[in-house]
Amino acid sequence: MSDKTTIGVGMIGYAFMGRVHSQAWRSVGAFFDLPLAPRMAVLAGRSKEQTAAAAARLGWADVETDWRELVRRDDVQIVDICTPGDSHAEIAIAALRAGKHVICEKPLANTVAEAEAMVAAAAAAPGRSMVAFNYRRVPAVALARRYVEEGRLGEIRHVRAQYLQDWIVDPEFPLVWRLQKDKAGAGALGDIGSHIVDAAEFVTGQRVAGVSGLTETFVKERPLAGESAGLAASRAAERGAVTVDDAALFIGRMSGGALASFEATRFATGRKNAMRIEVNGQLGSLAFDFESMNELWFSEGGRGFERILVTEPDHPYVGAWWPPGHGLGYEHTFTHEIKDFLEAVATGADPSPSFADGLRVQRVLAAVEASAADGGRYTPVED
Repeated sequence: MSDKTTIGVGMIGYAFMGRVHSQAWRSVGAFFDLPLAPRMAVLAGRSKEQTAAAAARLGWADVETDWRELVRRDDVQIVDICTPGDSHAEIAIAALRAGKHVICEKPLANTVAEAEAMVAAAAAAPGRSMVAFNYRRVPAVALARRYVEEGRLGEIRHVRAQYLQDWIVDPEFPLVWRLQKDKAGAGALGDIGSHIVDAAEFVTGQRVAGVSGLTETFVKERPLAGESAGLAASRAAERGAVTVDDAALFIGRMSGGALASFEATRFATGRKNAMRIEVNGQLGSLAFDFESMNELWFSEGGRGFERILVTEPDHPYVGAWWPPGHGLGYEHTFTHEIKDFLEAVATGADPSPSFADGLRVQRVLAAVEASAADGGRYTPVED
């Protein structure tokens, strides 16, 4: 029998993100030696029947149909927020004020003002808080950061970041919540653009200081959505307006002087989940593409790029898993972030990325939107 302290987890939302977070909570203790043993205490959703079915399938002990009841429960010490962005601020602030630890899906909020309120609540609360940018926990991305920190690239000159998908190329794909500004806050810019902004700042250790951006909505009206699951949905006969961007393209300058380019689109036909970053420095370069997530390409000393298979025991996170050459997958990134979060909670450390990091990304997104609305004018990012 384990002598570790048990900590109760309550999760709100059970769709795409809820499923991968549940997988992480179930598996993290089996692969990492943790100071705390998470207990999957309760799952919250609006439908009692559907939430109960999801809880049974995903491994949660109990259900609530009101997230406020979940937050009030004595057997919940961690609140995991896997809902659309329009509810992040209200739930997170309530949970922090109730003394809970909070992990919240990205982007942190739908607006800068909401994110600022969340940061203020986190600063005043006894609990720990983290925003869930899972791509930081890809071993190859963490190894890229290590190389930059070790000085193997020298002075950083260029950053190129892309997130390319094609899941709404079909103009008859339904109007799911991710395509509605009141629920999602932004389209490709917020949903996947936030990931590459965070990845660029994480790998380089620099902030995005200013941007010049363009956005576009290619399909302006779609069938209303019926039943949805993950990135799929049925469609109704009625139609509605798409109120977010389909693609965003922006250039910028990093705080250390490097030039940067960013592209986020859901209209790159044939690209399924191509989250890419390339960093060019004075002494070397590195490149990563999530569609080959166990590989990092590295150039040093003027040589061409060499492929590094990131499955060695001394690579970040990898030692807890399989023998060399046995690759990891998308779900492992969430297990890694839960592992890091639990360690921070146990030691009282500040988790990374913090709500303040999430706010900084939100300010970059807001600057891109402001620039695009002003004809692409260069717009500094608020500190």
